[in-house]
Amino acid sequence: MKFMKLGSKPDSFQSEGDNVRYVSSDLATDVIVTIGDVKFYLHKFPLLSKSARLQKLIATTSSSSSNEDNEIHQEEDEIVIPEIPGGPASFEICAKFCYGMTVTLNAYNVVAARCAAEFLEMHETVEKGNLVYKIEVFLSSSILQSWKDSIITLQTTRALSPHAEELKLTGRCLESIASRACIDTSRVEWSYTYSKKKNLDNGSRRPQAVPRDWWVEDLCDLHIDLYKRVIATIESRGKVSADVIGEALHAYATKRVPGFSKSSSSVQITDYDKYRALVGSIIEMIPEEKRSVSSSFLTKLLRASIFLGCDEETGLINRVGERLDEASLGDVTVYDVDLMLNLVEVFLKSRSEEDDVTRKASVAKLVDGYLAERSRDSDKLTLQKFLALAEMVSSFPRQSHDGVYRAIDMFLKEHPEISKSEKKRICRLMDCRKLSVEACAHAVQNERLPMRVVVQVLFFEQARANNNNGSSSTGNSTPEIIPASRSTNTEDETESWDTEDIKTLRGELASLRLAKNQQQESNKGKLVKGGGLGVSRVFSKLWSGKERSGEMMSSSGTSSPGSVNDDSKSSSSTNKKH
Repeated sequence: MKFMKLGSKPDSFQSEGDNVRYVSSDLATDVIVTIGDVKFYLHKFPLLSKSARLQKLIATTSSSSSNEDNEIHQEEDEIVIPEIPGGPASFEICAKFCYGMTVTLNAYNVVAARCAAEFLEMHETVEKGNLVYKIEVFLSSSILQSWKDSIITLQTTRALSPHAEELKLTGRCLESIASRACIDTSRVEWSYTYSKKKNLDNGSRRPQAVPRDWWVEDLCDLHIDLYKRVIATIESRGKVSADVIGEALHAYATKRVPGFSKSSSSVQITDYDKYRALVGSIIEMIPEEKRSVSSSFLTKLLRASIFLGCDEETGLINRVGERLDEASLGDVTVYDVDLMLNLVEVFLKSRSEEDDVTRKASVAKLVDGYLAERSRDSDKLTLQKFLALAEMVSSFPRQSHDGVYRAIDMFLKEHPEISKSEKKRICRLMDCRKLSVEACAHAVQNERLPMRVVVQVLFFEQARANNNNGSSSTGNSTPEIIPASRSTNTEDETESWDTEDIKTLRGELASLRLAKNQQQESNKGKLVKGGGLGVSRVFSKLWSGKERSGEMMSSSGTSSPGSVNDDSKSSSSTNKKH
């Protein structure tokens, strides 16, 4: 940090309590200057030699005292200055300069000293080499030539408004920062930045390429009002790309916005309005270019706005929705279902034919994961909303329906009260042919699924296993699992199958898997036969059994009333056996 020392005399200012400051001297003080609630007991001569304003005030005070008709002789004149830029601390710097005492100026106090010196009119017209001149030299030659000091100095200007604005100190800091942020990275040294560590190897610096966004973290300590002005000044120069501005906003939001990152969601907040305004300001600063900020930034910013209870930001929702295929599951799980519906709707309206299949597949995977996670909260995700969101992406391409199955299974687990017809409706979202072997193995043991779905999974799993065996044989075709005559009414008939039927199918399928594994382990190229045909025979028995049962039931339905009981018993017994 740059600094400048003024004066050479030792500092002889003393304190008496918190509200009294005086100069330790053999000469009695002859003026009291009150700044706020602090009294300074000083000498007129050094003050009058450098401050035109104090000359006027003391002259006015002395004239008023001499005209008073009283017998009390007032030894000290008193000047009251209710407010001065920087308060008592900045006045003390000016007073010490008048006495020629040592004063140290740096990035933290130079603006306050400059504003106070201007207020006290400590110009060259009063005395050559006065305080205003010396501070200006220090600012121009040192402070504003330093990246770090310029940022610190800019931060101090906020508490000194409007004085710092009138003296153009704020603007000069902004220009200094912007000019350095815009220079070619080949001219940047890591010493410019104070938040990134130098890359050291055995005590010596190694050459390292400077990234384009080298400056973004250094500005994160600025108040949002000043930060907005810095970014606007940088953009006005036209030398920094929109994506670097986006990186700067991301860094700022990560550090300053509660709820933007998961770690900041636990921060205690006392002033919600302050942070809501902060989020609004960041949204306003996002460049118009669509790819200027990452999708992760947008989803996190939307998450933060929800966390803080911000009003709905249609523009932000549209930006997130248009790039929903780039979002991660962790960023969207905090969104309520209505918001997720809006985002998917925006995506559907905004997508183009270019890379459409890939983008839709990504959104389908995201929605499947979202539904599975949100299903854990049975109070907030109703069947109607589950179906509404799932059906919006039901036609989207998927390589696998494992995600759909997981979402359905989680919903059924958390909503055991739904009816059989509702279970059927929700399971229609899943294509059993696109389940992985692992998902099929789980599904055939899943008692939450309707019987029809379990049977379908068994059908397609047996077909897949049988096809795998058939591919190793010569000229053997896969046996038909579902008779063609049954393909149209499978749903109704499988509902009448009992648990024993399903257990039998599961056993046959397990035998087929075991035979396949044995064949692979033997590595002799021999086909183990019988598994697939065994399952097929079981299905055939079930189908034929249902046909005979159906015929007997039909016959009993046309018999006379007197023969109903006997036929019914016979039909029931036959049905149970098969």
